[in-house]
Amino acid sequence: MTKNKNKKKYKIKNWPDYNESLKQRGTIEVWINDDILDKWKALPSGRPGAQPVYSDLAIQIVLQVGKVFHQKLRQTEGLLENVFRLMKVKLSVPDYSTVSRRSANLNVLLTKEAKKKGEKLIVVIDSTGLKVYGEGEWKVRQHGVSKRRTWRKAHLMVANGEIRAAELTKNNIADCDVFENLLNQEKGKIDTVAGDGGYDRGKVYQACLKRKIKNILIPPQENAKIKLHGNLNSEPHPRDENLRQIRKTTRKRWKEESGYHIRSLAETMMFRFKAILGDKLNARKLENQVTEFLTSVSIMNKITSLGMPDSYVVI
Repeated sequence: MTKNKNKKKYKIKNWPDYNESLKQRGTIEVWINDDILDKWKALPSGRPGAQPVYSDLAIQIVLQVGKVFHQKLRQTEGLLENVFRLMKVKLSVPDYSTVSRRSANLNVLLTKEAKKKGEKLIVVIDSTGLKVYGEGEWKVRQHGVSKRRTWRKAHLMVANGEIRAAELTKNNIADCDVFENLLNQEKGKIDTVAGDGGYDRGKVYQACLKRKIKNILIPPQENAKIKLHGNLNSEPHPRDENLRQIRKTTRKRWKEESGYHIRSLAETMMFRFKAILGDKLNARKLENQVTEFLTSVSIMNKITSLGMPDSYVVI
């Protein structure tokens, strides 16, 4: 196989800081600190009947620690009991059945960095698959896919190396059906949206126009036609404008000049997501899988906040 001579090489210029952030990912203090311990117990709900012992934050922390250190619920319970004992913290740890039951209705908080004043928010949307159960990739290549192979679809909206919105669905849900839900999770003004050809649907453009998004970087289909011609007294449709630029030059040239290749940020995030946390969901019920997925998303944003590489092209 020949090497690509035109492939760009990158070098990290903040390696000491980035190296320290990589070490911090495995530090237990990052995931369990004094603020969390103060909010470990649940406050009285004010409703009659038995009161919850553990707060929602405590349940989320147990799930986070399990995902970070690749532990199942039972092993995570044992790990935290040991950590609390070494820390001499007199707090009980929720058992695995309590965590499983409570996680079905848990409202996971997705921490995001505040948008800077005047910053143009460029978001990239894409989806990937997360395995629930079934054979591994090697067995599939050798013997084919069985009926018991089940996946979930993870939809992500990424900006500046951070996940700004996320949703988990069954694998028969189209990307375009989730598009508007992802946009609605971002309350600030969005300047540019990028996505692959799977988002070339009328409902996607309607959602973008509704949010008054200026730049829509979605490649039209190969057989696409102009919908609103120039002789009509109406504002040009963004899809038609993209199609006109493609016809003037080439599809490849349009992608380069429009900045469409920023879409690779979503693919990079999905690679990091699976490399760090795995490509499999441990929960069996869809409700618990959603919570597990959103917990993983919150972990990725926490990791991003610890520090990211600042690289430049080597000439």
